[in-house]
Amino acid sequence: MAYQTEYTRSIEHPELFWQEKAADIPWFKAPTQILGKDELGTDRWFLDGELNTCYAALDYHVENGRADQVAVIYDSPVTDTKSKLTYRDMRDQVARFAGGLAKLGISKGDRVVIYMPMVPEALIAMYACARLGAVHSVVFGGFAPHELAVRINDATPKAVISASCGIEINKVIPYKNMLDEALNQAEHKPDHCVILQRPQHQGEMTDGRDLDWNQVAEADPVDCVPVKATDPLYILYTSGTTGKPKGVVRDNGGHAVALKYSMKAIYDMDAGDVFMAASDVGWVVGHSYIVYAPLLAGCTTIVYEGKPVKTPDAGAFWRLIEEYQIKAFFTAPTAFRAVKKEDPEGELLQKYDISCLKALYLAGERLDPPTYHWLKELSQLPVVDHWWQTETGWAIAGNLMGIEPVEAKAGSATYPVPGFNVQILDNKGEPMPAGEQGSVVIKQPMPPGCLTTVWGDHDRFQNSYMKIYPGYYLTGDGGYLDKDGYLFIMGRTDDVINVAGHRLSTGEMEEIIASHAGVAECAVIGINDELKGQLPVGLVITKDGWQGTPEALEAELAALVRQEIGAIACYKQTLVVDRLPKTRSGKILRKILRSIADGKEYQVPSTIDDPASLKEIEQAMATHKVGAAS
Repeated sequence: MAYQTEYTRSIEHPELFWQEKAADIPWFKAPTQILGKDELGTDRWFLDGELNTCYAALDYHVENGRADQVAVIYDSPVTDTKSKLTYRDMRDQVARFAGGLAKLGISKGDRVVIYMPMVPEALIAMYACARLGAVHSVVFGGFAPHELAVRINDATPKAVISASCGIEINKVIPYKNMLDEALNQAEHKPDHCVILQRPQHQGEMTDGRDLDWNQVAEADPVDCVPVKATDPLYILYTSGTTGKPKGVVRDNGGHAVALKYSMKAIYDMDAGDVFMAASDVGWVVGHSYIVYAPLLAGCTTIVYEGKPVKTPDAGAFWRLIEEYQIKAFFTAPTAFRAVKKEDPEGELLQKYDISCLKALYLAGERLDPPTYHWLKELSQLPVVDHWWQTETGWAIAGNLMGIEPVEAKAGSATYPVPGFNVQILDNKGEPMPAGEQGSVVIKQPMPPGCLTTVWGDHDRFQNSYMKIYPGYYLTGDGGYLDKDGYLFIMGRTDDVINVAGHRLSTGEMEEIIASHAGVAECAVIGINDELKGQLPVGLVITKDGWQGTPEALEAELAALVRQEIGAIACYKQTLVVDRLPKTRSGKILRKILRSIADGKEYQVPSTIDDPASLKEIEQAMATHKVGAAS
């Protein structure tokens, strides 16, 4: 097996393996010390190497025959705008904008916070920071002022780059107003703000602090600044259990090597191909697979300012695939569940020719088997469920389409990716037998590209990820490896519930419920029960046009779970709701749902997409006497 050979080499001879992969990156100084420890005792890759990520992604391609190839396609149905930038366009605009930042005093090691919508200027700002060796921290555009202020205080940027507004369906979000409010709240004050004024809304400028994007972007161009492989490229904040976000730090060298490798190994992309990740630059998928990986690999990337549905309809993704001849398409399962809800028979796909597409990739949350089967049947293409985290920056497990595609199993992320030594341990740190669920961990050393610390708080890095199982990285997910070596991620470890002494996966129950013909989307949570410890409760969104009653659906789902899992599951209660509370990246906030059901106080996370959904859930639970409300 090609996969088995590649994987075994990566685990048994990691330094040799990654030295070979590093040769695919244009280094200023090629590394000779491939793996070692830093002063804090953390494993680090390519310690003596020097490079510049912007050079590797832009200048290198301009100098080697790709100057006139399209690098970035901008498609914005919300503004009715389309445009294209070649590699030369990108290099020149980035070099000038970097020159403008340099004139503002931004240099190697300085932090810059970027708070932008999905526009090409967001990529230009990120690459300009990389060109200077400055460290960018992108905050999802539209985050509440308080959350932006928290991140500004933590990253202490010299400058903030933003836009006057973001645009949603029939709605303008005044980013500049939100930024001003965040800066009023923040203890740290940046020297400058650079604002991209958009025609849909003009932001008010503060004299002496705020500069128009065009002023900065017309500076003399500057060259790429060499940085060490171990120097930070960016900080990206992810939710922490304490409520304070964790600043995941990504280095330059390991990141470039891992992402370049992944484009071929996982996505089977070659230079010149068109790749699309339907995400946002504010999330890790946007960083890795909109901004950096496609251009490191000499591909064309797509910046999409729109939604999977309603811009204008549930055929939006199919239209993009045909129009831009996309070879690989990547999004979150929740996006295709939205498409499935509005167009359950896939009628809109018939309008488009997607023969250019070779595979669909889904990640960000568990791909439930009903959505997997629907998408596979509809597209007649490989549907690749791959699993990764903000912390890792690229996939931990997947079906490696560029090495050896294998038969997929619904509900599985297939095999661990080369470099990731994935193991399943019990709570005492002992290996679990095949087929039995435990804690999913990664044996150290982690491969290149993974987080190296938490910004400004290395103890938190150690305590959150490395100390629970010494010698292993704790993913925080539960799952199992089956007898064939396929990895099944069943959700966060606290998504396993204990019903009368039996450990049951809510993910498994969600699969069963989602298979019902009337169910568009669902979540199952465990609520406290005096008699049995915990009991499962389902929250369900029904498909458009479904004719049944909530009472009949509740009875049918109870029978279905009893049939598939047995009476042991004790599944009886189902609430039909209009929407489920989610993060902006599509993850259902199950922990908060449990808190509501158990009558506990909870903190509304900064990443929530629709806070009003929580009040609706509280009302529904009270009406139906769920959990503490009963």
